[in-house]
Amino acid sequence: MAKMLIAALAVSLLVIYTGCAMGNKKYVNQSQTTYRQISSEEAQKEMESSSGYIILDVRTQHEYEEGHIPMAICIPNETIDREPPMLLPNKEQTIYVYCRSGRRSKEAAQKLYNMGYKNIVEFGGINDWHGKVSKD
Repeated sequence: MAKMLIAALAVSLLVIYTGCAMGNKKYVNQSQTTYRQISSEEAQKEMESSSGYIILDVRTQHEYEEGHIPMAICIPNETIDREPPMLLPNKEQTIYVYCRSGRRSKEAAQKLYNMGYKNIVEFGGINDWHGKVSKD
């Protein structure tokens, strides 16, 4: 009986320790969902030092027209999973996803992953963006 209690305690401590250690991971895992989550500052640095990526604004068209990150395309979160997005033909391409505050971008990142996209980077909302903003 004592051996079982010690084993249960050891397993519990291992689970707690592992859970705390994983708290700093940059990958979000939610029931078979994986996408990278970074700050807007990190996203801006990555975008400045790389190429070949897509910036995806998942707000409404009206919100997009009021101001968006330069070169971003708009596919609203509410419609992104209805059919394969024509503007996102390459499922291996890096896609930086944002919205206004971060809620819709997380939902859209999960939807994109479920649709087979492999390199999704969610960086929250334009409210936290310190770079340039374009208006169309």
